[in-house]
Amino acid sequence: MSGKLKWVTDIEKSVLINNFEKRGWVQVSESEDWNFYWMSVQTIRNCFSVDTGFRLSDDQLVNHFPNHYELTRKDLMVKNIKRYRKELEKEGSPLAEKDENGKYLYLDFVPVTFMLPADYNLFVEEFRKNPSSTWIMKPCGKAQGKGIFLINKLSQIKKWSRDSKTSSFVSQSSKEAYVISLYIDNPLLIGGKKFDLRLYVLVTTYRPLKCYMYKLGFCRFCTVKYTPSTSELDNMFVHLTNVAIQKHGDDYNHVHGGKWTVSNLRLYLESTRGREVTDKLFDEIHWIIVQSLKAVAPVMNNDKHCFECYGYDIIIDDRLKPWLIEVNASPSLTSSTANDRILKYNLINDTLNIVVPNGEIPDCKWNKVPPKEALGSYEILYDEEAAQADGSERDLRNRPGQTFGVKGGRSKEPGRSAPTTWK
Repeated sequence: MSGKLKWVTDIEKSVLINNFEKRGWVQVSESEDWNFYWMSVQTIRNCFSVDTGFRLSDDQLVNHFPNHYELTRKDLMVKNIKRYRKELEKEGSPLAEKDENGKYLYLDFVPVTFMLPADYNLFVEEFRKNPSSTWIMKPCGKAQGKGIFLINKLSQIKKWSRDSKTSSFVSQSSKEAYVISLYIDNPLLIGGKKFDLRLYVLVTTYRPLKCYMYKLGFCRFCTVKYTPSTSELDNMFVHLTNVAIQKHGDDYNHVHGGKWTVSNLRLYLESTRGREVTDKLFDEIHWIIVQSLKAVAPVMNNDKHCFECYGYDIIIDDRLKPWLIEVNASPSLTSSTANDRILKYNLINDTLNIVVPNGEIPDCKWNKVPPKEALGSYEILYDEEAAQADGSERDLRNRPGQTFGVKGGRSKEPGRSAPTTWK
């Protein structure tokens, strides 16, 4: 196809625009013919809406799947993972194996979570089993730490609720649903501070599933040292790692932005905990990501015009167990530091190289197999088609006790071993 690729975006970020311009692509308006549209989640909703949407042609590409919210809304992600576990259990899959306490051996990677107001009575039952526990409440449809708070007493929810006189929970707004999750109160600390991992995962197709892991993720640190003390439950500088919150703290460092590269974390863990344990941790993180994508793949509208770069948020506890906290459909492209800007520019660059091969006008009928040299800092995390072809998919269901990392290494770590992840 001849001619220059025409692009549109409603997200005015330099890391996007500089990448488009570097390729010599031509900017057009939304009302003109375009080939590539980097959209906000609000725009994608309109794009695929029954009333206002339009039919995309084979030479058009957008950066979200139509119902990405099945993974990126906190309540729907948990609902889909719970459904996935039950389906595997029904099939008799070894992946759904449980221990003597009824906990999943291989699929226990999201904290115990309930939807409010719908699951209020179930939550109360669980809370009363362990009344000294701390829980974290989050609005389902918000990001950047907005509307989040911690509770350790049922009375705090009742106070928050409009109707505290009845045992049934009433949400402050009939439209605003919340999730309430068991708070990971034993996070791995570095320098006494809590942190989480932001990892970027690119999905080019859900059926068959094909996903890539970006090697240059980072850790986001809190500015105030962690304490599980109940007197600090309201101090979000202790508990929430979101940069949108931490940047307002007195101790926020504008040079490094409270961030560490994933490679620095690996080096730190290898030197303090050992290489084998560290490899096992990262194998488990990769396992979590693949399983979360498999959980939503059956319900995802696998539109051939779509790809998506997700921001995965993972917390590691002090036993080096990783937990999936949430997945973001529009991970921030704002740069808080110079290194941040370089990372995000390269992330977009490598993403475009995979989804728009050679920067040419897209053709949705292409086989979605980019040349290896186009991957940049991405590596294939999981390729369902390849796994089925070489029998790995069969192994995945029958031998959950071995660990295969994305680099193909096997962990002999004693104790509970992670299931298998493949390239």
